[in-house]
Amino acid sequence: MNKTKVMVVEDDTNISKLISDYLSAHGFDVTAFPDGPDAIKYIKQSGLPHIALIDLGLPTMHGFELSSKLKAMGDVPIIFITANSDTDTIVQGLKRYADDFIVKPFDLRELEARVQTVLSRMPSLDYASQPIAHIDDNLSIDFAHNRITVNGKPFSLTPTESILLHVLLRNAGRVVENRLLIARVWPSEDVYEDTLRVHMHRLRRKLESDSHHPHYIRTERGIGYVFTIRPSETTGTNLEEDVS
Repeated sequence: MNKTKVMVVEDDTNISKLISDYLSAHGFDVTAFPDGPDAIKYIKQSGLPHIALIDLGLPTMHGFELSSKLKAMGDVPIIFITANSDTDTIVQGLKRYADDFIVKPFDLRELEARVQTVLSRMPSLDYASQPIAHIDDNLSIDFAHNRITVNGKPFSLTPTESILLHVLLRNAGRVVENRLLIARVWPSEDVYEDTLRVHMHRLRRKLESDSHHPHYIRTERGIGYVFTIRPSETTGTNLEEDVS
């Protein structure tokens, strides 16, 4: 089993080293960066992490800006590390980007516990964190560059499509409820299922050879969607092949 990939973005080298050493000693695959541009460059080359720990007070790119760029690639869970205990800042970050936060100074055991708690809510497959996820002979996905290749033909994804696909792939083989998809893709907006259906239809038009008879993203009517990695081998009694 591959290790969980943790990305730490913290400009204080002492704190960064403490976090990296501690989490590495507890079985995580940790990569640390002093600023946002370095982290983005690495992701473009190596793929998305399973979770990101981001300091809000970075030198050239605020933690919110880095989080926005990261969320435009996929639904990566984020924990903010901050010296700012201002309630408004924390609430804004939690609503828009983060799954949790921790205020400096903190106990490393508490940080690990928060990482484990967030990850426990996020089913994770290695497909979703590879530089290029080769689903089968016909489909590959490059989340870091918002791109898919279908039958040798490249298609660009919008940030919304990337997040949708990332959530579905991370939960491959499981039905993801509409309410969960909406909460992960539009955390700070009032969005209804009609909007979700529109974006899902657009994603299917790029992803599927025949969007009216989809093989990868199937609908469980009135409940949600499921991503099928091996369509010929994965079936469900209540799954309906439609574009609703």
